[in-house]
Amino acid sequence: MNIRLASDLQPDSIVDGPGIRTVIWTQGCSHNCEGCQNPSTHDFNGGFSVNVEDVKKELDSLLGQQGITLSGGDPMFQAKACAEIAKHAKEIGLNVWCYTGFTFEQTLKNKDMLELLKYTDVLVDGKFDKSQFSLNLDFRGSRNQRIIDVQKSLEEKKPVIIEKYMKERTHKIEVPRKKHIYI
Repeated sequence: MNIRLASDLQPDSIVDGPGIRTVIWTQGCSHNCEGCQNPSTHDFNGGFSVNVEDVKKELDSLLGQQGITLSGGDPMFQAKACAEIAKHAKEIGLNVWCYTGFTFEQTLKNKDMLELLKYTDVLVDGKFDKSQFSLNLDFRGSRNQRIIDVQKSLEEKKPVIIEKYMKERTHKIEVPRKKHIYI
């Protein structure tokens, strides 16, 4: 089975979930969110195709990673291939985060997406909403996006939000003012 990627795997990320992780940038997305950070990943024919087995081998060779993050594009458009990768990641002791423009509720209605959820620890769901953008959010771009404990959610049959990641930082940054010097 092949998967279409936007780029090579990106190890050592510290911003796409907690800890040190490898990001797998999938290619293809039709959400077309205004202000998307990765518009080059939207074209379903862009990027390059690679065998899932090669992605697994690359994960096996990485050192010091605590997890993987499936992002893109939208991994749910290639849920079958991403499920294979996520399953392997779990087998080698990595946690799995997945970003999607779909809501958790929408993913439950698709058998391939549901299969991916079985191997996903955390889902960041919902389209990016430029009007709700904030730099004070951890692991998400806009306030409407939820960070969901997938396994608890599947168990309880409703989204279980991970509250510690949902708080918006409120610290104030002081900017020193320069005195004007007139000559």
